[in-house]
This record gives sequence, C-alpha cells and structure tokens, in this order.
Amino acid sequence: MKKIKISDMTLCRNTSLSFKERIEIARLLERLNVDSIELPVIENIKSDTLLIRTIASFVKDSVLSVCGGYTQQTVQLAAASLNSAKMGEIRIEIPLSPVGMEYTLHKKAPAIIELIKELVSSAKEKCQRVQFCAVDATRAEESVLSEAITAAVESGATSVTVCDTAAEMLPDDFAAFVDKMIKDIPALGNTEVGVCVENKNGMASSASILAVKGKADNIKTDVSGETADLAVIAAIIKNCGNNCGFECGIKHTEISRIIKQITRITEPNTASMPAVKAEDESAIELDANDDRDAVAAVIESLGYDLSEDDISKVYDEFKIIAAKKRIGAKELDAIVASTALQVPPTYKLISYVINNGNIISSSAQIRISKQDTEIEGICIGDGPVDAAFRAIEQIIGRHYELDDFQIHTVTEGRDSMGSALVKLRENGKLYSGTGISTDILGASIRAYINALNKIAYEEEN
Repeated sequence: MKKIKISDMTLCRNTSLSFKERIEIARLLERLNVDSIELPVIENIKSDTLLIRTIASFVKDSVLSVCGGYTQQTVQLAAASLNSAKMGEIRIEIPLSPVGMEYTLHKKAPAIIELIKELVSSAKEKCQRVQFCAVDATRAEESVLSEAITAAVESGATSVTVCDTAAEMLPDDFAAFVDKMIKDIPALGNTEVGVCVENKNGMASSASILAVKGKADNIKTDVSGETADLAVIAAIIKNCGNNCGFECGIKHTEISRIIKQITRITEPNTASMPAVKAEDESAIELDANDDRDAVAAVIESLGYDLSEDDISKVYDEFKIIAAKKRIGAKELDAIVASTALQVPPTYKLISYVINNGNIISSSAQIRISKQDTEIEGICIGDGPVDAAFRAIEQIIGRHYELDDFQIHTVTEGRDSMGSALVKLRENGKLYSGTGISTDILGASIRAYINALNKIAYEEEN
C-alpha cells in the first residue's frame, strides 16, 4: 500500500492570524497527524522567529517546514528559527515560468538556475531536509523545468514539489504532466515528489489525487480550500484507498471535529471561544437495539478514548436511557461526562465572583482548593465564561484546549436549573465534565473543574 504524505499550508494561507491562533492551529494539525506543517517566509525577525520556535517546542511528530525566501539571509533566518525543531525543513520556492521569473525575481533562466543552486546548497548546509518548490511549473519551458529540478536535487534538495499555480491544467492532464516529468528527469528517480495545485477552478483536490495515484508522493493541502482541501483529500484517501492502493496517516476519526475548530479560528469575526451549542450538529442517533460495539464506535467517533471498563459503564447507562428515548450525540456526551472516569476531586470550587456588563470588560475572581491549599485567580476575558475559564487556567498554571462547551436548561421556570458540559483535550485525548447549578456560570465553572479533575487524576496515576 502506497503511503501518501500530507503537507498542510493553512498557516501559510492565513498570515493575518494572531500569535495565539497560529499556535492553536499548529497544535490541531499536529494532533491530526499531518506529515508536514508549512510556515511562510520570516518577515518580522523577532515575532516570526519566536512563533516558529514556540511551535517547534511541541510539534514532534510532523515536519516543521519554513520558507527560505530568495536570499542567503532569509535562508539563514529560517535555519536559525528551526534549530530546536525535532524535524525541521527549509523550503526554497522559485517561480519557473517566463513571466514568474521576470516579474518576481527580475532574472532570466540561467541566473535562476544559479540562484537555485546557491539557495538549496546554503539550506542543505544548515538543515537536513530541504524542499525545492517549482512554482508555476506547468507554464515553465520544459528544458528550464528539467534543468532547475536537476540543479536543486544535485545541490541537496531531499524533495521536490511541482506547482500548478495558474490552475491551467485539467486533473488528468496534470497527473500526466507529473508522471512524464518524473520519467524524463533522472534526478527524480529516488526523490520524493509532491504536488501543489491552486483551486481556482475547484479541481485542485481531483488533480492532486490523480497525481499521487500516479507517481507523485505528497499533496499540499489547506483547510480553507485555496489548494487541495484537507478534508476532501482525507475523505478520498479513506474511501478510495483500498481500490486505488494508497493510504495516509491522517486520523480520520478526528478530522471533522478538528477541521471545524480550525475553521472557527480562521473565519473572520469568530469569537475566541467555541460557540455555545444548543443542539449537536451530528446526525448520530442510537436506540435500544444498538449493541455495545455500536455504542463504542460512536464514542470513538466523538473523539473519546475510553478504557474497556469505562465503555461498559457508559453502555450500562446508555441501555437505561435508550429504553425510554433515542440517543443522539448530545445525550451520549452527557452520559460519558457523568459516567466515565469518575475520580476523586483534585480541585474543589470554593467561591467565584463574576462581573459582566455592556460597558465593562468581563472579569472573574475564582477561588479553588487543591489538597487543602486555597488558590485564587483573577482574569479578564471575552465574556463571563471565557473570563472564568481563564481564571482557572491562571490558578492551575496550564492551558488545555477547549474542545466543546454546551449549556442546557434542566428544569423550567425562573429558578430553573442549568446544566453545562465542558470537553477539554490533552495530548489528543478528550475529557468531559458536567456541572449543574441555578446559575449557568456556576454550572460552567463546575463542569470545567470536573473535566480538569479527570486530567489531573490520569496525570498523577
């Protein structure tokens, strides 16, 4: 079975994101198990270098690829930013069409070939992995493309990417173009070849898949769909892989949820916290006829990684409720939160004060006990719930990814009870907690602490 590598360009295509947002996206892509996370050329030396080094501190299973720009200095900056990365890569991206060479670099073909040799050699001296990207390759003269790729490989490039930047080829024509190029250029005999297709015609995913069905090895994707769409590519490989003889390392059980999280971050006017959901969007529906294996499969699809003992507890509770009603994802989340991994509380809520209004910033003052020691946190946030969760993070000195947050009314009337569900993710594993109170903020805080106690218990044991 052929292994298709996925190089994601989401962070190259969304350069206006905040420092925190880019770090969060990198975490999500790492958890999704993409083979490579690509970053743009360094423009602001201090902030961009700090960003790359921060990402390098937790990205261990994916290659961290940084664009090396067009000069020796920018290559040096890329290399310096990657000095702590477990698997770093420098990308040399050079336009090869006549228009691209003249307009972007103001050089003719012979000078471009020399620049490729210079930059790739410099990158190779500083980094084991070097990727050469033949930008606008489909509009390049055949002899120039061949000479440029040969020069890059001979200078130390460990992989080559061919780009249809103008999106001028139909999918089958592009696949034939890539196969012919690999066949005709001897230097590519033992070199990994990737493809990058702009999605101007809506056919980038099709062109990319046909290319890797042939002789290519790697697809460049992004979440926004400006190139091959990450979710679409993963779905095609999952659904057609057996028949086509290829597979990839993407975690298919998590991709839908992670894509939604990244989309929430990258879309404009999106709040920093996940939106409160009144109803789950999933089409999951179970009833009393579903057996333990079916329930376990749905639990896994929701992102949980439970022990056999906890699955049995969840299934026992499921049977009781399913005898009276059909069970959707929202109900199953609540069953997992209230039944699985029930642990002694490491943290206990003592008190909380929330200030909120239309002319002041929301703030939270929370006091929590840990092993008879009381700790207090005070934070400002984007809304009262965000402020409360930030105050808890300040107390514990840790940040956990908020995977989901839901609130529901349990009873009717002015003094109705509110229920909250919080799902935190740590090291790719999902922990859910529930809380009930006449105050929905109190329920939310209790739910967060309930999930936090489950994480603390596993870490301590």
